[in-house]
Amino acid sequence: MLAKPRIGVYICHCGTNIAATVDVGAVTEFAATLPGVAVARNYTYMCSEPGQALIKEDARTLGLNRVVVAACSPRMHEPTFRSASQEGGVNPYQFEMANIREQCSWVHHDRHEATEKAQALVYAAVMKAARLEPLEEREAPVTPAALVIGGGVAGIVAALDIADAGFPVYLVEQSDHLGGRVAELNRTFPDLEPVSEWLPALVDRVQRHPNISVYLNSRVAGITGFVGNFEATVEPVGVGLAPALGRPQGSPLQVGAIVIATGYNVFDPRLKPEFGYGLYPQVVTTLELEHRLASGDLAVNGKTPKEVVFIKCVGSRDQQLGRPYCSRVCCMISAKQAQLVRQALPDSRVTVFYMDVRTFGKRGEEFYDEARRVGVRYRRGNVSEIFRRGDRVVVRVEDTLLGRTLEHEADLVVLAVGMDPRPEATDIAALLKLPRSADGFFLEAHPKLRPVDTAVDGVFLAGCCQGPKDIPDTIAQAKAAASSALIPLMRGVVPMEAATAIVDPELCAGCGMCVEICPYGAPALDPLWGVSRVNAVLCKGCGACAVTCPSKAIRLQHFTPDQILAQVEALVGW
Repeated sequence: MLAKPRIGVYICHCGTNIAATVDVGAVTEFAATLPGVAVARNYTYMCSEPGQALIKEDARTLGLNRVVVAACSPRMHEPTFRSASQEGGVNPYQFEMANIREQCSWVHHDRHEATEKAQALVYAAVMKAARLEPLEEREAPVTPAALVIGGGVAGIVAALDIADAGFPVYLVEQSDHLGGRVAELNRTFPDLEPVSEWLPALVDRVQRHPNISVYLNSRVAGITGFVGNFEATVEPVGVGLAPALGRPQGSPLQVGAIVIATGYNVFDPRLKPEFGYGLYPQVVTTLELEHRLASGDLAVNGKTPKEVVFIKCVGSRDQQLGRPYCSRVCCMISAKQAQLVRQALPDSRVTVFYMDVRTFGKRGEEFYDEARRVGVRYRRGNVSEIFRRGDRVVVRVEDTLLGRTLEHEADLVVLAVGMDPRPEATDIAALLKLPRSADGFFLEAHPKLRPVDTAVDGVFLAGCCQGPKDIPDTIAQAKAAASSALIPLMRGVVPMEAATAIVDPELCAGCGMCVEICPYGAPALDPLWGVSRVNAVLCKGCGACAVTCPSKAIRLQHFTPDQILAQVEALVGW
């Protein structure tokens, strides 16, 4: 039997995000009159340390057994307030949150209406809180090893950090070498440092590390299990598996955490046929120019180019191609290569046509200034087409500053191509049931609070598989992903979410509809008893199985019919 509710209600101002539209004082006074409420308070920022201290202190001194916070989206700070409630002695699953920011203050202009709606949302939350049951979290053991998918710079750095902490790492790379796209580069910005001065040493560290098993020419063909207890199947691509510390080929890998570092693809400029790529030898990509700069051969049709043109945002910021995003590195790559062309060909004239100049990263603006100082001309304009005229090509461009169309003859045109998600991302997403954003890159759990986490516990993102970025940002994210992956490995156990689905075997008919509908593979039919069982570690509490079950044998803890109907009745009767 549930204890008599003693509920603490806390209303957040969120600075002016809520308080500018909602009368926080009126909502607090209203909350104090609701049944079961022992105390109602408001504070400028409830998520701050003083705000959390209010909850902890009231819970201890007033004997609270339930807490309601009316603030922002639960996605933002529910874990924060659950933790504060628990530290005050309240079961974390007897906490409820009302969203009066995104669902109220941000979508209303009338202060009176917004205040009334906030009161209704708080009322519904209190009614549910009164019926919340205490739930106990459990723990599952962790296999102390990690899988890193992708052998580019992100995968290498993540693997080294985990291995240096003393854990075995299995590094799987689809190609026959490590280094990824960075291995194809000549120099990096903003220091024009040769890649050959640091990448080979990094690759050598990985190959020699006693805790890292490298699988080249390989791919991950299957992944089962859950955080702390994944099983991955690796199979050869083309030539076969590279030796990996004596591990037999095809033997499943047991790991506790997974880092995805599958990288990116370079945009194929053939998708913009108006630029003549593949048709005119004078038109190349930035990656192809990188190879030419490394070899020192910049000749076109046997002649040294005198007029060189760079075209930016090819395959980026293009709504028609379905690529509205900025690839982040194109501006800096163009500035880098333009400077190197000026160094190699002092008599050449270099022009960069751009929509905007975006110098991401430290010292980016200074690097852009340096390019102009050494004679690189920047011209704002949209290129419409490239066509041949004699031994040269002509770039037809609309000068967006002067408002007129011009034709610019060139001996060499360099297309600053953007980044695309790799096609293999589709397979990995299907294996792990990972969401992807509209642009096709892997989607992080939260853009601010969990930028390297995914919707699947124990799976982390590193590098350009999550979105375009330069080398420093890639390495920083790889280190963050490694640190996050080390948390369960070092703890040795992982907590299991308690707000999961449970099956009443007396009501279950064994139809298997819950097995088919679950996106996480949590339910399974017991081969002996013929009824459904839910793996609590895999269950995310989405409720799909509960609403699908025709015999109503599945109950979602923390979201029971009694609790939900109490909220509905509160809102309907408002």
